[in-house]
Amino acid sequence: MNVAIAKRITPKMTFEQFLNYDDGTDTLYELENGELILMSSESDINQKIAIFLLIYFSQLGISLSRLRMKAEIAVNSRQVGVRIPDLMVYTEELAIVMEGATRSLILMDMPPPLLVVEVVSPNQSNRDYRYKRSEYAVRGIAEYWIVDPLEAKVTVLEWLEGFYEERIYVDSQLIVSSIFPALELTASLVLQPA
Repeated sequence: MNVAIAKRITPKMTFEQFLNYDDGTDTLYELENGELILMSSESDINQKIAIFLLIYFSQLGISLSRLRMKAEIAVNSRQVGVRIPDLMVYTEELAIVMEGATRSLILMDMPPPLLVVEVVSPNQSNRDYRYKRSEYAVRGIAEYWIVDPLEAKVTVLEWLEGFYEERIYVDSQLIVSSIFPALELTASLVLQPA
């Protein structure tokens, strides 16, 4: 996740209250176990990584109707929560379901995205590596990428039989994706976009 600092705001709220929450600003929030988490500004490198991947997937021929940055996805934690990944690739089915939506929020009864990408920010690695890993696995998301510029690695988690199988890529290692067999990306290209 590309969050420099996540600030918890009280009081706790339900998923329905979150759906109707409006503080009168354009501020982004995630919902984690009933708590609003303020999403702070992205670092320059995190923004460049997310934009690079968006452009790369577009060049692979993935239509813009299937690519999303900062869209919301409902997840199961102790209760229903909401995450805002840096990038998502929708399935064709999900893109059709989301057509004309007034809010870019993938609800629990909707098909999962094909890919979710989180770019790790300082002090957020535990959330990206641990909590979101289990939340996205429960949603059945085919691949979850954790791009970590702090540790200089890309972790690809492939969903198999309800769990994620992990592969870690560093330096000039070619990233292997079962859902994107035509990938020609190395960890270095992703971590240091030009």
